[in-house]
Amino acid sequence: MIKIDPAVQTNITELKDRPTRQRVFLVFILFIGITVAYVDRVNVAVIAANGKFLADMGIAGDPVKIGLMMTSFLVAYAISNVILSPLGDYLGPRKAMVLAYLIVCISLLMGGIAGTFTMLIAARLLLGVGEGLYYPMQNTFVKNWFPPKERGRANTAWIIGQSLSQAIAMPIFAYLVIAFSWRSTFLFALVLSIIPLLLLWFFTADTPRKHKKVNELERKYIEDELEKEKIANNETTLTQASFWERTKTFALNYRFWLLMLTLATNSIISWGLVTWLPTYLNQERGFSWTAMGWLATLPFVLGILFKLLSGYIIDRMGRNAPVITISALLCGAAVFFGINAENNLLAALLIAFAVGVLSMQIPAIFTLLQSLVPRNTISSATGTLNGIAVLFGALAPVLIGVSINLTGNFNSALYLLMGIVLLGAVFSGILATQKL
Repeated sequence: MIKIDPAVQTNITELKDRPTRQRVFLVFILFIGITVAYVDRVNVAVIAANGKFLADMGIAGDPVKIGLMMTSFLVAYAISNVILSPLGDYLGPRKAMVLAYLIVCISLLMGGIAGTFTMLIAARLLLGVGEGLYYPMQNTFVKNWFPPKERGRANTAWIIGQSLSQAIAMPIFAYLVIAFSWRSTFLFALVLSIIPLLLLWFFTADTPRKHKKVNELERKYIEDELEKEKIANNETTLTQASFWERTKTFALNYRFWLLMLTLATNSIISWGLVTWLPTYLNQERGFSWTAMGWLATLPFVLGILFKLLSGYIIDRMGRNAPVITISALLCGAAVFFGINAENNLLAALLIAFAVGVLSMQIPAIFTLLQSLVPRNTISSATGTLNGIAVLFGALAPVLIGVSINLTGNFNSALYLLMGIVLLGAVFSGILATQKL
């Protein structure tokens, strides 16, 4: 008979008496999932500058068709957020996310073998559909697995993947195009996408109760805290409710729409500044292509730091709206001083700071949403919120282009963006007065 050392037996007993931390591993999977998703969508920004790709697709010298590669994705992504997100409330986030990544993998395969521009656009549309279904499920998982007091850090942990992926994806895809071909960027993204697909299928569950590796202590802790939240918010059970009964829990809540408008202003600033930043740095401020490349990645690096700071502040304060408002005010101030800075490097740093500090809003917005919306309708609410906001964001590059054409300089466009972000501060300021 095997004898167990008493000290080892004591350690085993102590481990059984401690709650597991499976939700920490879950948020790591969510981080991997969103990082890969954002990598998947940006390869066209690199291959659009590749002569061989433009020739193969027959779009050389046609900026409208080149722009259509991103616009087609954004439109499909936004619509999919709104229309398909209710699937998460019925299928559960795990199955919905697996389905989403299967769609993403098919789209990347289509892109890699595309022989015509039409097939490429079809692949981009399909990618938008898959990622539009995927994104809201991240919030559903956090809502199901994390007590309210932990959601700020939990949301931050996966949201920083958005900034990290954009900071690292560009140089990787640039290397692949130079070393191999533009098709290799799609195949690389396809192989990368298999990782979160497997992690989601084998290592996640819709709720702690359904996960085999969650012990009783962790499950009870999470469920007790979620029950307290449910009672505090006067939530009713919506498991058997109709689509409209689920939808009206947020559609008739004016706070939800204020939050959506706030996210819309964030989306406009983010897409606007990020899309035009390289051009602004190169043409308006005179930076070389090498210097511009490094400066263009700075907003994403700062975004990681500010998102981490945001999650910490949210969980310490227990409030979200003040973080959103302060972030908007700091962004507006940075844009203003960036416009008027005579030193080119200082101007570039201020604009980068503006984009970075604005990213503090994202963890706060989704943490606030999770407190406003019942658990059984969070997928639909997130999809509606994010989808409509992205549609606003898709207009930003056009608005900036029109502004530049009318005035002949970038300053008018930057002042326009400054006004929009300050409008967002007003929306979130209303929520802040309600101690949210």
